[in-house]
Amino acid sequence: MPIIVNLDVMMAKRKMSLNELSDKVGLTLSNLSILKTGKAKAIRFSTLESICDVLDCQPGDILEYVKDE
Repeated sequence: MPIIVNLDVMMAKRKMSLNELSDKVGLTLSNLSILKTGKAKAIRFSTLESICDVLDCQPGDILEYVKDE
């Protein structure tokens, strides 16, 4: 998949656990885990906004496009 999710990288930089992020963003651990592992098919802008707010980052810090070769 050409979209890479770097949520785990940003969480590590902010020293935040999945449980803590889940509590602050208001998403279930299951949904955050699906996003973190790159298995999500979509993400709502409101969810992305909440994650960026909590992690103090930009959407481009979490999502990356890598062209297929």
